[in-house]
Amino acid sequence: MSDVLVGVDPGELSVPALAWAAAEAVRRGVRLRLVVAVRPAHDRLPFDAFAHQSTLRIRAEAALVTSEELVRALHDGLRTATELVDGVPATVLCDRAADAALVVVGSRSLGRAAEILSEGAVVVPLTARADRPVAVVRVPEHAPVPHPTVVVGVDGSESSRAAVAFAVEEASLREARLRAVWVWPQEVLSHDAGDAGLAERHRLLAESVAGWAERYPDVPVAEEVLRGHPVEQLALASQESLGLVVGRRGRGGYPGLRLGSTVHGLLHHADCPVITVPSPNDRDGATPRLRREVPASSRTDRFPAA
Repeated sequence: MSDVLVGVDPGELSVPALAWAAAEAVRRGVRLRLVVAVRPAHDRLPFDAFAHQSTLRIRAEAALVTSEELVRALHDGLRTATELVDGVPATVLCDRAADAALVVVGSRSLGRAAEILSEGAVVVPLTARADRPVAVVRVPEHAPVPHPTVVVGVDGSESSRAAVAFAVEEASLREARLRAVWVWPQEVLSHDAGDAGLAERHRLLAESVAGWAERYPDVPVAEEVLRGHPVEQLALASQESLGLVVGRRGRGGYPGLRLGSTVHGLLHHADCPVITVPSPNDRDGATPRLRREVPASSRTDRFPAA
């Protein structure tokens, strides 16, 4: 099985993301791979750039050591690997996602514009372009509850079908139930706003989750159609859940980023880990590069034997 990959931010370690990623690696019985990227200095004189990079590398190495000690303290015996790379963080993590089962990052709650446009943006570019599921962990996982639940957003798109497949597996790993939610936006002039339209949504939702109960008989599946704004309703539905799983791009969104508008909102408003799953069509080729990495000869890699 592939590793769980977690991005380490040397400027501000995300303990919730590290703890979540470590627990996920234990559940899956795989290695946890911790990666930190040192951003190249583009706007400095050669000598200043060398000194700046040296300082950043020292800080990055210290962050890796601290992170590895933390996750091993939480889970004695957890297999780990660490890697320090020269490059833009979003690009580095996208490149390495191809060999991972799941990528995990924290979020510093940057404004929406900063997360899309700034050079330091990681969450949105990574979520939009990685060819593996990406978990964004802003807050610690909720304390254990009597009936643990994983919520998955469904809208009938290919991306949401991939999300359902991932969510069922995740619920099985956690011995949780799955709550499949279809949010039907309020449309004042909609021609199917009555009972017939509601019945059609229930049919489409049932069709989207059909067959999974037979494959995962240990996972109870609840289906629910809600009216309202997708971001608001999914955030409310997942308030006490172990995680919220959504497709990367549903019906609508931002074609340039290959990321749905609902995902954008949930990354900033959901009070649980948000796992974004690409559709198979998003994984059929090389991941578009966000910015060129420094050549491999200038990297420092550290991989202990598995």
